[in-house]
Amino acid sequence: MANIRLDVNHMMKDFLGERGIDGAEMNALSASLSNAYKAVEAGRGKGMQGWMDLPYNQDEILEEVEETAKGIRERFDAFVVLGIGGSALGPAAVQQALNHLHYNELPKEKRNAPKLYIEDNIDPERMAALMDVVDVRTTCFNVISKSGGTAETMSQYLIVLEKLKEACPNDYQKRIVVTTSKTKGFLIELARAEGFKTFYIPDGVGGRFSELCPVGLLAAAVCNIDIRALVAGAKKMDERCNSGDMTKNPALYEAGLMYLCMQKGMNISVMMPYADSLKLISDWYAQLWAESLGKNVTLDGKPCHVGSTPVKTLGVTDQHSQLQLYTEGPFDKAITFLKVENFRAVTPIPHGCENVPKIAFLGGKSHNQLIEAERRGTEYALYRSGRMSQTITLDEVNADTVGQLLYFFELVTAYTGALLNIDTFNQPGVEESKVAAYAVMGYESEEHNRKREEMKNRPEEKNAYIFE
Repeated sequence: MANIRLDVNHMMKDFLGERGIDGAEMNALSASLSNAYKAVEAGRGKGMQGWMDLPYNQDEILEEVEETAKGIRERFDAFVVLGIGGSALGPAAVQQALNHLHYNELPKEKRNAPKLYIEDNIDPERMAALMDVVDVRTTCFNVISKSGGTAETMSQYLIVLEKLKEACPNDYQKRIVVTTSKTKGFLIELARAEGFKTFYIPDGVGGRFSELCPVGLLAAAVCNIDIRALVAGAKKMDERCNSGDMTKNPALYEAGLMYLCMQKGMNISVMMPYADSLKLISDWYAQLWAESLGKNVTLDGKPCHVGSTPVKTLGVTDQHSQLQLYTEGPFDKAITFLKVENFRAVTPIPHGCENVPKIAFLGGKSHNQLIEAERRGTEYALYRSGRMSQTITLDEVNADTVGQLLYFFELVTAYTGALLNIDTFNQPGVEESKVAAYAVMGYESEEHNRKREEMKNRPEEKNAYIFE
C-alpha cells in the first residue's frame, strides 16, 4: 500500500512569496521541533498518551471485536452508536470514508451488514426520528462513554433501555453493547449488573484519540470494514514518523508549519477534502485540533490563550460558499486539501449540448478529471491571492490510507501541543460546560450548587438587547 503524501509547496515563501513561510524560519525551529518530538515520545503510553500504543497492542481486542461484529451482523438489522464527541465523530468519519456513500439505502443483500446510525446529539426530535426507522427488537445499541457520566449519552441509554425492556423483557440485555472504562465510572458498574457485552477504553486514551480502540473499531467491523488494515495503516505512519529530524518526519514538519502559522496570526485551519468519502474527516479533525490545542495556560502555569480554529469544508461544494472569503478576505487561514489520486469509481461525462461550447467541451471527460481540475483551480486562485495551502494525497481511500491519515493528524496535534508547551490531552473548557449544564438541570452536589449560585451572579440581562 502506498504512503499518503504531504505537499507543502504552497505554504512556503520561495513559492508563495512574502506571505509564505521561509525555509530559514523552519530551520530555526528545528531544535524546538526535535525537543517536541522527544517530549511526545517520552510520554508514549503514559498518562493520556495511551493512544500511541494502539497500533501495537490491539491484536487480542481485534479478534474479539471481529467475533462480536460477526454475531451482530447475523442477528440484527440495525446498529446504533450512542455517543458524542470522539465516540461518534471517529466512527462516522471511518464509515463515510470506507463504505458506500449511501450505505443505509443499499438493499440488505448488498450491505451484508446492519444499517448504521450514529446518534451524537440530544435534539428531542432526533431520538423520536430514530425510533420511527428502527425496530428495537432487531437493533443492537452500542453505548459509548468512558465515565458513564456523559449526560447526553446516558440520557439516550435510559430512553433505549426503557424501550427495550418493553419490547424484549426477557432478553433486552443481548441488544446492548457497552464501551467504557474497565476501572472507572458508573457505566462499567451498570454493564456488569445488567450483564451487557462490554468492551474497554484504555485509561490513557481520550475520546478524540479513540478511533483505533473499540470505540471506533466495533462499528467499523460490524459494517465489514477491515479494522486490521486500519490499525496497520496507523502503525505504518507511526513508524514513518519515528525521527526527531523534521525532514524525515512529515508530521513533525507539518506541526512546525502550523505553529509558525499561529505565530504569524493565521489562526484558522481549513480542512477541504476533495472527496465525499473524506467529508467527515474534517469533522473528526475539528474536534481533535480544537479540543487539544485551545488552551489558556501553559504547562508551567503561564497564561497563553493559544490554538487555531478548525473549519470544515468540502470541495467542490464549498468553492461556491466559502472560497470568496478565502481568496479575498483576511490573511488568517491555511487551507489543507485532501486529494484522492484514484477514486473507487469512474464517472464518464457523455457528449451533448453541442450548440453550447462551454458545456459541450465536457463531453468525453469524467467527473474524476473535473474534480481534480476544480481542486487545482482553487489551489491556483489561493496562490494568486497570496494565501497558504497544502495538499495531502491518498493514492486511494482504503482502510490502510485512512489509518495513516488519522494517525498523522494525531501526531501533528501532539507535536504542535508540545511546541505550544500546553497540555494537549486535557479539556477543562469542556468540563466547565458540563458542570454548568448539570447545575441548570438541578443536580445536587456541593460543586453543582456552587456553580448554580455563580451562574445567578451574572449581570442581569437588559430588555434593550432583546428584540421580539
